[in-house]
Amino acid sequence: MALTAETESRLYRSLRVAAGAAAHLVALGFPAAVAVLARPGSSECRWGRGRGRGEGRMSQLTSPCASLPGLFSWHPLLMALAFSFLMTEALLIFSPETSLLRAFSRKVRVRAHWALQLLALLCALLGLGIITYNKHLNGKGHFVTWHGLTGLLAVLYAGGQCAGGVLLLYPKLMKNWTLAKLKLYHATSGLVGYLLGCASLMLGMCSLWFTTTVTGASWYLAMLCPLVTSLVIMNQVSNAYLYRKRSQH
Repeated sequence: MALTAETESRLYRSLRVAAGAAAHLVALGFPAAVAVLARPGSSECRWGRGRGRGEGRMSQLTSPCASLPGLFSWHPLLMALAFSFLMTEALLIFSPETSLLRAFSRKVRVRAHWALQLLALLCALLGLGIITYNKHLNGKGHFVTWHGLTGLLAVLYAGGQCAGGVLLLYPKLMKNWTLAKLKLYHATSGLVGYLLGCASLMLGMCSLWFTTTVTGASWYLAMLCPLVTSLVIMNQVSNAYLYRKRSQH
């Protein structure tokens, strides 16, 4: 029996609510799991032999253990907090179905978005600085893996995205651009930056440290986390801007 338009609409909305709820859980659960694995501040470093998954020729078979006790352990946690928790929640704030602040005005949500994005950028910069200094202490090359290069690009992109967001606060700075067009470009470019961050997380899970710590089905489950949040965010941005833009023509 064919579903009516109203029934399809309700079903679609229910699926979006379920997906959004899953994204909230994953956004918080992934950094929590990384915190348990990395044990921030501890001097322990679980290590094994062999290459990480998918690292290819650009990988190095060297330990990330820092000369300073527990230095490296902060890097995975800070990056997971930045790109999995803070940035995901900053974007989900604008979800019409699952925003934790949907009862508040858009002005409040925009301010919360700004705060979370700045915190995400701060965590990402700290994580980048820690791993760079860690490699310096151990005499290792900088940004010689796909994970390192993608992570650097994601952090730089996040900084540029935050700077670009200033134009939405002061749209008069761009007199030749409408506010609607600025929002469209900010949302789509932000989506690209978010996907870069998720790609960096996934490549990090192909590193030797992670693959010797997490094995079997747990590794595949961990890889699903950035995929789930990416799909939810892509759907949200597409429905809010891209599909709506097409329907107006």
